[in-house]
Amino acid sequence: MSPKPLWAPWRLAYVEHADELDHCIFCEPEPELLVADGEHALVVMNKFPYASGHLLVAPKRHLGDFGAIDDAETLEVQRLAARGIDALRAEYGAHGFNLGWNLGRVAGAGIEDHMHLHVVPRWNGDTSFMPVLGDAKVLPEHLLETARRVRLHFG
Repeated sequence: MSPKPLWAPWRLAYVEHADELDHCIFCEPEPELLVADGEHALVVMNKFPYASGHLLVAPKRHLGDFGAIDDAETLEVQRLAARGIDALRAEYGAHGFNLGWNLGRVAGAGIEDHMHLHVVPRWNGDTSFMPVLGDAKVLPEHLLETARRVRLHFG
């Protein structure tokens, strides 16, 4: 039995041009992916998500050194992450979350020059079998629809 294709057409443009990025996605976020814009930090949708609703929270200041973040930035990143968790719990019924910083290319940072916190919603039973067995992720909703739904919870 041959495997059935999983279609995610919005990812093609990103995958084809990921290495050509000529600007920082946190310093110049795409308006349609911007979920919240605070004084010191912002929230954007991840264009290459681990799960539907995968958010990235970053200080506005362009910095890659974790020790260089100041108290105001730290506080706002934490508060926006908490609001993101609340939004994903309310909008998608997420049961849990993985939060993490990938610092440096060897740690998995796709954008290593601008530190950012991943907020990944999880659900009971989402054993992530697709990446293990099929080298694929199944995202049931278009990224821009997810952005619209999550943005509602940030006011």
